[in-house]
Amino acid sequence: MTYAAPLRATETLVPVLSLPPVVLAVDDLCVAYGHTPVVDRVTFTIRAGEVVALVGESGSGKTTTAQALIGLLPPGGRVTSGSIRFDGELVSGFTERQFQGLRGKRIALVPQDPGSSLNPVRTVGSQVAEVFRLHTDHRPDLIRREVLSLFERVGLSDPELRYDQYPHELSGGMKQRVLIAMAVALRPDLIIADEPTSALDVTVQRRILDLIDGLRRDFGTAVLLVTHDLGVASDRADRIVVLQKGRIQDSGLARDVLGSPSSPYTRQLLADAPSIAQGVRARPAPSADARRLVEVQGLRQQFATADGQTFTAVRDITFSVAAGTTHALVGESGSGKTTTARIIAGLQRPTSGTVRVDGVEVTALSGEALRHFRRKVQLVYQNPFQSLDPRQTVGQIIEEPLLNFGPVPAPERKKRVLALAERVHLDRALLARRPAALSGGQRQRVAIARALILDPSVLVLDEAVSALDVTVQARILELLAELQRDLGLTYLFVSHDLAVVRAIADTVSVFQAGQQVEQGPVETVFSTPATDCTRQLLAAIPGATLNARFAKPTA
Repeated sequence: MTYAAPLRATETLVPVLSLPPVVLAVDDLCVAYGHTPVVDRVTFTIRAGEVVALVGESGSGKTTTAQALIGLLPPGGRVTSGSIRFDGELVSGFTERQFQGLRGKRIALVPQDPGSSLNPVRTVGSQVAEVFRLHTDHRPDLIRREVLSLFERVGLSDPELRYDQYPHELSGGMKQRVLIAMAVALRPDLIIADEPTSALDVTVQRRILDLIDGLRRDFGTAVLLVTHDLGVASDRADRIVVLQKGRIQDSGLARDVLGSPSSPYTRQLLADAPSIAQGVRARPAPSADARRLVEVQGLRQQFATADGQTFTAVRDITFSVAAGTTHALVGESGSGKTTTARIIAGLQRPTSGTVRVDGVEVTALSGEALRHFRRKVQLVYQNPFQSLDPRQTVGQIIEEPLLNFGPVPAPERKKRVLALAERVHLDRALLARRPAALSGGQRQRVAIARALILDPSVLVLDEAVSALDVTVQARILELLAELQRDLGLTYLFVSHDLAVVRAIADTVSVFQAGQQVEQGPVETVFSTPATDCTRQLLAAIPGATLNARFAKPTA
């Protein structure tokens, strides 16, 4: 703390806070692709040691803004006006060569998808070492020691082993830690974290964000956090900038933006974020004598490993699902959720145990009987783009199951497709388009319509909303609740996100390392968790402490 110049005797000593220096200053930034403006007069600053969050849905201009800051706009993108200053220097007119001198050394990027951001044919150690080879004159032995030290710092187990491994040998969380090690190798002044945890489990997400926060504290690094999740922003950011269609809707201290948002758009984001809207689904738990549509008993699944050993992915799983309700399977990646769901859907035969769906023993079926059983249980996958044939129109995609299960006349098929499009609130004009022309939410509606065309009794939803922005996610959850109410559907909802589970499920099973460690009504399990695993999952929900953090003090 510093003070003003000497005072006269009648004056009061007034402290003048020394603010950290401004690392990044963006003023009236405008970006266009061709003649189409996508970022319009965006203005914000980031000081040393500060976290500023850029928040908004897909298409809001968040990533485009971040790309413009470091000269990484895709072909056709250009800064049309405004200025970008880094450490006081005007960089908005930099050439690619000039930006190369900043990227990696003074400004680091942590991208969204760790799987596609690492070279698959090079070891992760050599890729991090490349940063030192490009920007320092260190000897090879010193570079290796630096990389191993970084791996240890970012929490990678057995750094010596990881150094010589390839990306496909690491989990998603491990790969993201490698990218963070690469980003902080030279202690940059600014880290741009573009959705760095959106593809990760909530517990891994928390560890990664804790890691970035620790580096910020230790080195005074400024952080630009790009996210669609106001829950994440509420936990991590000092200031928040909310973007919609390239324009700022709200901007200021996190407590002000989230405590009293000035724009309807920000208020909608807050209402749609399941991690912030903490209410449990308002409906009673199924009664003890309710008809059990799905019954799982003593389920076990083992796989042979490359070295001749046996790996047990699922062990002794037992639960049941009442007709017309939603049962959630929750846990981290590798906990056995998806394996269990695939067995229930008849896509995988277990090593032992039984599964009954509407009285039918699924594990005993084969051939034509198994094929016809699959009409009763349909799957909706995590990524709607990858699960839809890009060569087919939307109408053809929805119609296709009818062609696979018996002759249905063309007029009847068309009638059913139109009825389902209306049921899932999909404009019939979209039926002639292909998936690439649809948004993520529209694609997931197509996937749901395709699953419903055969009139199933059970839908298995495998991370069906985890790839969607919170606003789109909220609309899909509303659609699923409407369909369940109107059609009497039973859902098996696979998710790592307890905030979403809290919003949609009636009952829940918590998985850890292939075992079911807890189960029961959602309200009971979430309010009085019996295991450390469940408590850790609940504690990792971003934004869970929003009300406490921004609560107004009482008199």
